[in-house]
Amino acid sequence: MPVHALLGGKVRDRVEYSAYLFYRWAAHPGDAAGGGDDRGAALDPAGIVAQARRLAADHGFGSFKLKGGVFPPEEEIAAVRALAEAFPGSPLRLDPNGAWSVETSLKVADELRDVLEYLEDPVTGTPAMAEVAARAGGLPLATNMCVTTFPEIAEAFTTGAVQVLLSDHHYWGGLRNTQQLAAICRAFGVGVSMHSNTHLGVSLAAMTHVAATVPGLEHACDTHYPWQTEDVLTERIAFHEGAVTVPDAPGLGVALDRGRLDALHRRWLADDGSMRDRDDAAAMRRADPDWEAPSVPRW
Repeated sequence: MPVHALLGGKVRDRVEYSAYLFYRWAAHPGDAAGGGDDRGAALDPAGIVAQARRLAADHGFGSFKLKGGVFPPEEEIAAVRALAEAFPGSPLRLDPNGAWSVETSLKVADELRDVLEYLEDPVTGTPAMAEVAARAGGLPLATNMCVTTFPEIAEAFTTGAVQVLLSDHHYWGGLRNTQQLAAICRAFGVGVSMHSNTHLGVSLAAMTHVAATVPGLEHACDTHYPWQTEDVLTERIAFHEGAVTVPDAPGLGVALDRGRLDALHRRWLADDGSMRDRDDAAAMRRADPDWEAPSVPRW
């Protein structure tokens, strides 16, 4: 049986996904090969729009999320405005990963209220999110940072801090827990979507199956998948018009490339820690030896 049947049955045949947009250099520091792809730099509104156009052309995405908190808010406001002009009517999201103060968040909300689907984690912590939500003039706030466990739900929902909760089947304890989380969101009138980590095809397939069973999934799910250059499947999962068709084949409906899985496993076992341990500071110091992780809020 397909996994979605084991979870109670699907309520949709396609799961929509949102393109993930990143500020980036043309190549990783010290990488003469161009960073492993041909996407080029995206350091200004024109670069972000070009990146979005490529993802739309390649995968049909009609929803776009910009990972912000990189440049001063004015620059990221300009990028979102440029996206709104290039893709009129498309759902847009901005996620600065808690990089702003409450007042800065409110200024951004005022500037982008008419074009954003939601603003994700503009500030750090539930109390600050609640303050922004109360004063943001109706712009919904989403999170995958201040609500990451079931005990954190009560404060966030009863204070009105969150209007869209981004679930993650890895962090929330699996597929059935994800369904339970979605049911709680429905009870409180909170929207639900799904957060993306750097998933390979097995994870994306699991995400698609559980998303197919969640009623009221009104926001496209996030996905990093188009950025991944490796996989462990015999055939990569395809997006058609920005969505993945829910497979009815047994299990997750995908097949493992056992040779590739073994090669990645051996690479993992041989790793000196550089892949296992996330260290953003070390990565950034390859470009700037004096770089230090910024304190929050940055702006």
